[in-house]
Amino acid sequence: MTEPRARVRTKGQFFATDDLQSLLTSAQSPTPHLASTLACLDDILTTFVIETCHYAALSASYSRRQKIKAEDFKFALRHDKVLLGRVGENAWKEKKVKDDKKSAGFDSIMEEAHGLRELAKGDVEGQAGETDGRGVKKRRRGRKRGGKGGSMVEGR
Repeated sequence: MTEPRARVRTKGQFFATDDLQSLLTSAQSPTPHLASTLACLDDILTTFVIETCHYAALSASYSRRQKIKAEDFKFALRHDKVLLGRVGENAWKEKKVKDDKKSAGFDSIMEEAHGLRELAKGDVEGQAGETDGRGVKKRRRGRKRGGKGGSMVEGR
């Protein structure tokens, strides 16, 4: 496999300043956050994310796949137990939330609300005439110009 294409990095910060400040605050950094500190942290995080994505892409190519899956990122982070644990924990939380939504019937409630919306939308469109979904009125087929209707061949 060829190496991933080198991309030109954008000038300036990749991550928002507020996010970087909250990250430093959560790490209990007592000093005020200087612009140079935030720029350095942004560069470190950007480099880490890009390298992890390239390593996951390499793992996917070894498996003869074009698309990157979550397992590729787990493989890329397999040496760092803390990060691998966080990835597993986030996957578990996402699955739990999805299961809780199913058990609560949230999907059925949303489907009912969507059905009511479509029904109300259909009543409004029914008053204005049939449309094709883009608001353009549909043409009625049947009679051709210059004829009285029926088939196009005379005498039938």
